[in-house]
Amino acid sequence: MSALRLLNETTATSVSVVEVTDVFTDDFDIYKVEVLAEGTSTSHWTSMRYLNTSGNAISTTNHLFNMYELKSYGSYTENRSTAGNKFNYLFIDDGSSSGVGFTMHIFNPANALYWTQYIGESEGHYSTSGVIATRTIGTLKEAVQLGGFQLTRYTGSWDSITIRTYGIRIDK
Repeated sequence: MSALRLLNETTATSVSVVEVTDVFTDDFDIYKVEVLAEGTSTSHWTSMRYLNTSGNAISTTNHLFNMYELKSYGSYTENRSTAGNKFNYLFIDDGSSSGVGFTMHIFNPANALYWTQYIGESEGHYSTSGVIATRTIGTLKEAVQLGGFQLTRYTGSWDSITIRTYGIRIDK
C-alpha cells in the first residue's frame, strides 16, 4: 500500500485566492501538497496562510519564513521575515502557458501541541528572463490546530490552479 493518500484535489479557474479546507486531521502528521498553476498576463508571487479549524485565516505576526530564489539568468535572491502575517514568496508564475509547479511538505498542522512547519520548492519561468526555482521554509510560531490553508496571488489571477493534498502514512 502506498504511503501517500490523496485527501483532496481542488481545482479553480480565474481566481486570485484558493482555499483548501478541512484537510488536516489527526490521522497524519505530515502532508504533501502539489500545486500546478498558470497565471494571467502578469508575473507575480503567491503567498500562504493557514486556516484554523473554523476556516478562518490565521494572520498573526507569528509567521517566519526564508526563501531562496535561484535564477537561470542571474544571481540568487533571498527573502525572509521573522514577524510576517503570512508566508510570502512561495512560488512565482509568469502568466505564460508554461505555468509553475510547487511542492511542499507540512508538518504537524493538526497537532495543537506543536508549531507547524513547512518546506517547499518550485520551478517556473519569470517573464522572458528564464527559469526560476525557489526553496522555501516556514514556521507558524503558534501551537494551534489547523484545518487547511489558503493560497493568494499578489496581483492578477490564475487562469487555472490545481492543488492536490496528500497525507503521508508512517507505519510504526
